[in-house]
Amino acid sequence: MAETLTAALTLKDIARQAGVSLATVDRVLHNRPGVRPDTVRRVREAIERNSFQPHVAAAELARGRARRFAFVMPSGPNPFMQQIEDYLGEMSAWLSSRRLSVEMVATDVFDPSVLAGTLEGLSDDYDGIAMVALDHPGVRAAIDDLVDAGTKVVTLVSDVPSSRRHHYVGIDNIAAGRTAGALVGRLVGQKPGKVAIVAGSRGLRDHAERIFGFNQVMASEFAGLSVLPVLEGRDEDARSEQVLARLLSRHADIVGLYNVGAGTQGVATALSDAGRDKQVVFVGHDVTALTRRLLLQGVMDAAISQNPGHEARAAVRVLLALARGEPILREQEKIRIDIVMRDNLP
Repeated sequence: MAETLTAALTLKDIARQAGVSLATVDRVLHNRPGVRPDTVRRVREAIERNSFQPHVAAAELARGRARRFAFVMPSGPNPFMQQIEDYLGEMSAWLSSRRLSVEMVATDVFDPSVLAGTLEGLSDDYDGIAMVALDHPGVRAAIDDLVDAGTKVVTLVSDVPSSRRHHYVGIDNIAAGRTAGALVGRLVGQKPGKVAIVAGSRGLRDHAERIFGFNQVMASEFAGLSVLPVLEGRDEDARSEQVLARLLSRHADIVGLYNVGAGTQGVATALSDAGRDKQVVFVGHDVTALTRRLLLQGVMDAAISQNPGHEARAAVRVLLALARGEPILREQEKIRIDIVMRDNLP
């Protein structure tokens, strides 16, 4: 679980946790030479673990400036998105010490008109907005209007790079899709057959990029596997179960499955009801209570994981840096891709 910060955290605390001197921490913070890479790593890990920025609390109190941030998140049940919201809740002490408030705004991120309307209604109320965004002209226009109005905008998990958003917080989704493709292909082995893909929506940039990376690997490295057209389940269990069940009934030779987003319970139910939960190689995303159980049961073979706590902290830190006009520590905010299987569950 993420560590909750208090306003009393100091550079000395970071030095003690990293097992180094105060002078070494100062050199790392200011990118000065003469520090061994392993030492730099330990200091950076201590900073990341504590979401630490030196003297921030005192500076914020001196400025007398309270700031409001909004997180625009998908409505409906999505375990990974709920994890991000939970980590934001655990940051309450850290936020309070910096005179920050974070409010959650739930909306239908799959409907561009609804999402754009939600964004348009936030323009005058917040200093910064982090959003899970759909890559659509109407949404891009709403983002650009927010930026023109002086609001700092960060895309979270799913990017809209053609907009004027200030920063993206999330994994390299093409690389994540390529990783999923390599896993499916290698776990299937020499067996020929078809591969199914279930996505929330190809309009979500993260889903589109994952599919692109997946198909790249399938086409170049696993010619014996035929990829079926993408199914869209809107990250909903019932819809994902329905579309996959129909596909399984039509194709007895499906040997692999890539679940690009959420709707994981529906995907697993469709496999189990068809009696193929132990026959089809199943790769999905994120480590949640559900995917953990499916991995342990052998229904799911691997999960492409990203750290929701890191994403929550990074989004807030980036918005805060943007609001202050301070540089973003890009290496600190880089979100890593992990491969999790039953044998290395965290």
